[in-house]
Amino acid sequence: MKRLIIQTVIVAISSFSFAPFVWSSVPESQYSSVTSGNHHSMSRKSRHIHKSVVNFVPSKPSFGQLAGLHITQDELALKSSVAYVVDQETNEVLLSKNDQAVLPIASITKLMTGVLISEAKLNMDEPITITEDEIDTEKGSHSRLAVGTTLTRGELLQLALMSSENRAAHALGRTFPGGLETFVALMNAKASSIGMKDTRYVEPTGLSSHNQSSAKDLATLVGYAYNDPLLRQLTTSDSYSVEVGRRRMQFRTTNHLVSSPNWEIGLQKTGYISEAGQCLVMQAKIAGRKLIMVFLDSAGRFSRIADAERVRHWIENEARRGNLRTPT
Repeated sequence: MKRLIIQTVIVAISSFSFAPFVWSSVPESQYSSVTSGNHHSMSRKSRHIHKSVVNFVPSKPSFGQLAGLHITQDELALKSSVAYVVDQETNEVLLSKNDQAVLPIASITKLMTGVLISEAKLNMDEPITITEDEIDTEKGSHSRLAVGTTLTRGELLQLALMSSENRAAHALGRTFPGGLETFVALMNAKASSIGMKDTRYVEPTGLSSHNQSSAKDLATLVGYAYNDPLLRQLTTSDSYSVEVGRRRMQFRTTNHLVSSPNWEIGLQKTGYISEAGQCLVMQAKIAGRKLIMVFLDSAGRFSRIADAERVRHWIENEARRGNLRTPT
């Protein structure tokens, strides 16, 4: 009944058109360009005014907030309204919070995009050109990949999974055999085939709030994708550079935990649009256990990372106290 109520609220929300707010719909890969793009053309006074506007204009509430999920309490005081931590090998659930709520998943979508591209065994050296079809009409976000940029399929897959480049993900879907419509249909078919019963995709980037799933379904996806060595490698890369014309462009991961000595991460993906809040899925080894962690609808930009750290410390402490089994 609770899940039905949440889904009903989300469907109702989806039918409304929200007025844009400052920052409200900027995908995670665009933070740096928004914060730095106009500084050289602004006077010191106008910069101060601009900063004040950004600080005080509220962002659009997420679907989870509108559904009341943030009032759910948990023993770790997580900022994510949805959380799910499960042992990858034993399926023991260590932490669960609103795990059946069906919400927008933002760029977590790209993990399924990566699954299809990898499993199709397409030529990773084939050049693909970014076209006007890749321009974001959902959120109006920008991209470092200008129209006319040509990269290989492998390079686009790297940028989509590591840096959450929306145009890269869209180009991968558009150039898939059969086209974009076929690709999206295959995304949904794959989700169904691996047991993701509450998941729906409408496009390959995550910019649409109609791409929705539950924490349990996403844990299933992470466990499935972890079996692919290519996806493990690309999602845990720290940085990557590509040649665009005569320039070499450097891209970095959206999740700095992959380079932290405190973490042993096997696969990860982040996501953000205003309707979804901050999202994070990971496979990581903690206290000798291979765990899958899902955090959805986290309220602050850094809160999904802080929640992951809270869970890691909690598991390590519980393991030291003998409250959690440590596999031999």
